[in-house]
Amino acid sequence: MNARAALFDLYGDHLRTRGGRASVAALVRLLAPLEVAAPAVRTAISRMVRQGWLDPVRLPQGPGYGLTPKCARRLDQTAARIYRGATVTWPGRWHLLVLEPIRDRPRRERLRADLSFLGYAPLSETTWIGPRPSPELDALGVTADRFEAVLDGDPRDLVARAWDLEGIGRAYEEWLAGAMTLVASLPDDAPDDRVFATRSRLVHTWRNFLFRDPGLPPALLPPGWPGEKARTYFEQEAARLHPRAAAFVDRNLGH
Repeated sequence: MNARAALFDLYGDHLRTRGGRASVAALVRLLAPLEVAAPAVRTAISRMVRQGWLDPVRLPQGPGYGLTPKCARRLDQTAARIYRGATVTWPGRWHLLVLEPIRDRPRRERLRADLSFLGYAPLSETTWIGPRPSPELDALGVTADRFEAVLDGDPRDLVARAWDLEGIGRAYEEWLAGAMTLVASLPDDAPDDRVFATRSRLVHTWRNFLFRDPGLPPALLPPGWPGEKARTYFEQEAARLHPRAAAFVDRNLGH
C-alpha cells in the first residue's frame, strides 16, 4: 500500500470522525504497522497539501494536518459507497453528461479517473452515463451538459456496453478469496496494531472497487452477483475488527 492511499484510508476510516486532524508524529505511528516509512508519509502529506486535500494545523501534540472541505466531501462520498447499508433504490432514470472536448491529455485522463470513481462510464469520448447523479460533480469543476433520461430499450444491454460486469464479477470473487485468507491469518490474540493493519488492508482493497463498480441497482445485475457475497463478508469483518483497530488509533492519537 502506498503512503498516499494509506493516508486517504486512515483519514476516511478513522480520523474523519475524530475531528479530521492529526499530528505528523501520530500519522507516522499509525502507518507504521502498514510498513509505510516516515519519509514516505511526509512526502505523501506534502503532495496531498499541494493537491488541496490537507491543510497544515497546529495541534497540542505538535504540527499536524487536517482535512480540507474538498477532502471531507470526497471522504463522505466514499464512505457512503463503502458502507452502503441498505440497497439503493433506482427510479429507472440515467444521468448523462455531455462534456466539452478536452485537448490536454493529462487533464483528460484525470477527469476519466474521477468520473469512473463517481460511478460513470463513457458511451463515447464526451458522453458519460451513470445510474444516479453524483453530488461531487460540482466539486470537480466538470463543464458538461447534464440530463436525466429514460432509456428506450432494455437497460441491461446498455449496462453491458458501458461496464465490464463479467470482469468486475471475477474481481469480486478474487477479492473474496484473498480477503478470507488475509483474515484467517490473523490470530485471535493478535495485538491491536496487527488487527489495525489487517483491517486497513481489507478496507483498502475493497475501496479499489469504487473505481470499477458503479453501484448499479440489483435489477440490472446478473443473478447471483458475486459483489453481494463479497460485500456481506467485507461488512461483517470490517465491523468485527473495528473496535480493536479503533483502540489502536485512539492510543496513538493521544501521544
